[in-house]
Amino acid sequence: MNQPPLECNRSAMDDDGLVARVAAGDDTALRELFSRHAPWLAARLRAALPAAEVEDVLQETFLAVWRGAGGYRPCGAAGGWVWGIARRQAALLLRRRGPATAGLPDGIAAGGREAGDPAEMALARADLAAAVATLGPPGGPDREVWRLLYEEDRPVAEVAVMLGVPPGTVKSRAHRARRLLRAALRGGAAAEGGSR
Repeated sequence: MNQPPLECNRSAMDDDGLVARVAAGDDTALRELFSRHAPWLAARLRAALPAAEVEDVLQETFLAVWRGAGGYRPCGAAGGWVWGIARRQAALLLRRRGPATAGLPDGIAAGGREAGDPAEMALARADLAAAVATLGPPGGPDREVWRLLYEEDRPVAEVAVMLGVPPGTVKSRAHRARRLLRAALRGGAAAEGGSR
């Protein structure tokens, strides 16, 4: 008995078709893709960027979509593909602005609650600095992976090349770093030996 081939969901197919049309040079397809994805992209980007910069990142994102549509692999990933481009564009903007800081934003204490006084904010920053110190000395394997992936927002493949290790090692070090930080911020003892 012949079964029909598995298909992507309908909206993904529509997006896939739009990306294919963009790759063929159809600017109306790009406008449609923008109208579908820009609102949710902007909402996600506003969590990390001021509104004026969100607009710049969106513009750069859809220019990159226009240029890179030919390399898109279809079937259900258009939104994720566009988000990946937006994330890289935001990271580029932040890198141009200068090195990222590991401190919490002003007015926010550990756990995301509003800090009422400067002493509480200082304690939260000290907690974060102590948690990062659990990753080892500056330049150590886990701390370096943390810095490159999360402070500089570099992709795993780039970090792997920079450190001269396989991508899987970068991922396992990042996983261990997140686990150590989580334990340190919760006040738990996070003793873990060795680095890969």
